Amino acid sequence: MKNTLLSVLPKDFPWADTIIYLDTVDSTNTYAKALAKTGAPHGTCVLAGAQPGGRGRLGRHFSSPAGQGVYLSVILRPECKPADLMHLTCCAGVAMCDAVEKASGIRPQIKWINDLVVNNQKLGGILTELSVNSAGFVDYAIVGIGINCCQQTEDFPEELQEIATSLAIATGNRILPVTLASRMLQALCHMDITQKKSVMQRYKADCLTLGQDIVVLRGEEKRYGKAVDLDDDGSLIVAFSDG
Repeated sequence: MKNTLLSVLPKDFPWADTIIYLDTVDSTNTYAKALAKTGAPHGTCVLAGAQPGGRGRLGRHFSSPAGQGVYLSVILRPECKPADLMHLTCCAGVAMCDAVEKASGIRPQIKWINDLVVNNQKLGGILTELSVNSAGFVDYAIVGIGINCCQQTEDFPEELQEIATSLAIATGNRILPVTLASRMLQALCHMDITQKKSVMQRYKADCLTLGQDIVVLRGEEKRYGKAVDLDDDGSLIVAFSDG
């Protein structure tokens, strides 16, 4: 896989020497975090053929069967305060929409804050994690992404068959994981986290949550409202019926 990936990436791809491919790993994010703690450089990329312990937000499991999708994590070392990186998930979301569109011809939408969606079904997800050093600056950030590529409906666990999709299902075509991985890595490499305003404008255009009635859950509490906007950091602004 690694040699094939290198053959389809541009010859001058800056992260080519830091790509790590594993047939299987519990979680690419967990593996990348361990590497980051030992000094792995900016742009270190971890890809896996399968990840039995794939994670999403709030510790949820992300189904990552062998050969059916792209599962990768990238180590970033931006020189900034954590407050300057609160929009990182949004930035990665826009980058992944670009990557999927270039690889397949269809552009996903984003369900706030980190789900890639096609036809109201989940195509993939993003998990970002930060570590802060003793000086209060970001030591490293991990951007982990899983995108379903080759599955047919029957390949998903029964409980996911109505809510999950893949590029094969959405396009009716065979999209090779290596093609998608190449586009994903290029989009991540060229992602400019300093352009917050333009990133958030693009994120809003891709975000299907805006304008929708939603439920905000805090423990046992439920509040019903409407998602009306996003702030500059990507936080969701919700209008509740009580004003």
